[in-house]
Amino acid sequence: MKGRKGTGISSEVRHSVCIIAVLLVLPVMIGLVVMVLYSSRYQAMISRMDEAAELKPALETTLAEDLFSVAAGRVEFNKSGVMKNIHRIDNTLDQLTGQTEGGGHLQLMIARRTMDTMEQYALQVRDGMAVHRPVDEIEGIVDEVRNVGRLVADMLDSFITEEIANATITSKRLHQWMWVAAAVEVLLLLFALWYSHIKTDRITDSIQNALGSMENTVRRIAEGQFGERVTGVEVEELRELGDQINEMANQLETLMQETRQKSENLAKAELRTMQAQINPHFLYNTLDTIVWQAESGKADEVVRLTRSLSDFFRISLSSGADWIPVPQELKHVSAYLSIQKTRYRDILDYEVDECGELQSVYMPKLLLQPLVENALYHGIKTKRGGGRIEVRVRVGRGIITFLVKDNGRGMTKEELERVRAMLTEENPTVQEASEPGHSGFGLRNVDMRIRLFYQKQKGLTIRSDEGGTEVFFTIPFRTREEIDHDESISRG
Repeated sequence: MKGRKGTGISSEVRHSVCIIAVLLVLPVMIGLVVMVLYSSRYQAMISRMDEAAELKPALETTLAEDLFSVAAGRVEFNKSGVMKNIHRIDNTLDQLTGQTEGGGHLQLMIARRTMDTMEQYALQVRDGMAVHRPVDEIEGIVDEVRNVGRLVADMLDSFITEEIANATITSKRLHQWMWVAAAVEVLLLLFALWYSHIKTDRITDSIQNALGSMENTVRRIAEGQFGERVTGVEVEELRELGDQINEMANQLETLMQETRQKSENLAKAELRTMQAQINPHFLYNTLDTIVWQAESGKADEVVRLTRSLSDFFRISLSSGADWIPVPQELKHVSAYLSIQKTRYRDILDYEVDECGELQSVYMPKLLLQPLVENALYHGIKTKRGGGRIEVRVRVGRGIITFLVKDNGRGMTKEELERVRAMLTEENPTVQEASEPGHSGFGLRNVDMRIRLFYQKQKGLTIRSDEGGTEVFFTIPFRTREEIDHDESISRG
């Protein structure tokens, strides 16, 4: 479709837009430049007047008062700040002289030369005090300094008056230019409107037929007939639009897949929220056990329980990570069973495999603990004696199989079928995964997380009889680099 020649509407539009843009933008740009230049000049005048006005208090009073304090012996000349003020005034006058033209420039030059006289008077005061000249003579010099300061201040007033006159002229010129620019802009705007109207009519006539031919095709696609495609469009820009509509139809399946992915991510987020909810009864019971052991003077047992509780919650939280190394998951289960062992004593025994060689292999956290908790509360606890829970790990070629086995009372055939049916549902929801009936996060919750994180059709497998229950699942190896970038990973 893109290989056919079009009617060249885009070139006409670009040509029209360029002409209109030049007509409208160029005068505006020229006006802006002129306004900026005049405004900068005006602002510079205001700034110079401000600087000149700031010098007047020092010239009229400060210098004379400081020198009078020196003459009265209240302060030493070097500490009076007189020379510092004189040099500051000199520097400011030099700077203003370099920035000013016209009559103001002459006033500043005279003021600067007069300041040299003032500096000589100030030095005479310094020298007079050094040789202890009479006070009345030094005060006479101070009076001369005061007179010179007023003279310089008068020159600065003349400079400011000259600058005000220049600023007034600049303001009038800027005002005149703004009126001229506004008039020119209005004329150009009227011409641009007329020109755009002519061009719009011509372009509209050339594309109206092409739009009509596309309407029915687009409507059929919107109704779900995704096999329809836009064809026969000769206008170049509309031909591109037709290509985009066809591409849209091709991408609908991709968008549906993305929607399903977002639903899975939402489900993962909700599962993370449920994981963050700590069972308060487990925490209360453990703390009560620690207190009981402490009161009994069993310091070693208190230390062991406290460390197990710390490991349990540290791994449970994992700084918000979704994936943790396999040994951490096994350590988490061991910490949980160690705590429960103290509580249930003789009715519970356990064994957990250690897999230090799998430190670089990651898995979603908290997959095993809910299964162990389920085995404890629904198998061992009801047996009342001689209970044992085993957590086994089998490593194959790129896969790991986890087995949680107990020798509890097991499930009846009807109970087992009901649990299996629950786990084989096609699309379990997060709400269903959090239904009551199982301790911890529940079998359904773990099953759902395995299916979500590994994109599997099946999560848990359960076998049970009067001799106990086995729950196992198999997952592939996942290293840090193989985990999706949007999943958080524990540093291990």
